[in-house]
Amino acid sequence: MRAGMQPADSRQIHANRPTIVTVKRGDIDGDGIQDNVFLTAYKTPDSPFWKHITLVVQNGRTHHYEYIHFKNNSGYNPTLFLGNFTGKKGDDILIVIDTGGSGGTIYAYIYSYMNGQLRQIFDSDAFNESYQYDVKYKNQYKAEVISKHLKQKYIIDLTYKGKEYLSEIYNPQGILKAPINGWVNPLSGVYPIDFNRDHLYELQAYQRIAGRYNADSLGTVLTVLKWNGQDFGPERQTVAIFGGEL
Repeated sequence: MRAGMQPADSRQIHANRPTIVTVKRGDIDGDGIQDNVFLTAYKTPDSPFWKHITLVVQNGRTHHYEYIHFKNNSGYNPTLFLGNFTGKKGDDILIVIDTGGSGGTIYAYIYSYMNGQLRQIFDSDAFNESYQYDVKYKNQYKAEVISKHLKQKYIIDLTYKGKEYLSEIYNPQGILKAPINGWVNPLSGVYPIDFNRDHLYELQAYQRIAGRYNADSLGTVLTVLKWNGQDFGPERQTVAIFGGEL
């Protein structure tokens, strides 16, 4: 294993063998002994793009290696975070990979050691499939965001977008010139935060709200997820908007 990998800051990266992109130490299985946790990948020549990203866990007691392969295993800036999300003994493993897409989206996975094996307990694809939205522009300079999963409605005041923006889509009476639908992008970030200061991390999930086109940002959907013993359930959800000039 050590002979077949090399650190990412090595002066020469070989395309035919994996590189250690990042490494952390933590007690993954709860036995009180520190384990080594790696992300390995193959570097694309002259590019920050990584392929075949793999999670590798070396048991600190047995020195045995376990390899976990992701569904989405290519991207940019793969990172590791070790922390307790589930309340069990030992650390859980959060992996985040930038997709490089125009929407600034990510792939994210969480693994936890349960019943003697590493189990995937969070998957960004499954989150994106569950958390669906409708975004519609409304009369009087408003946009409506419907969270289908949580059955919640949010109203965004669009006046902060400025007169030039509003005059393109509204008449002087504040009536839409034509129907406009926006959308909510897939996950653009997940951040571990111990909101309750109880030594258990929640996940703060970010999804960007787009208006007429992807660069036309209306705000961000923020969802706090907490482990409930079975999966990461929603604890609360809010919509944040950008400030406008006075």
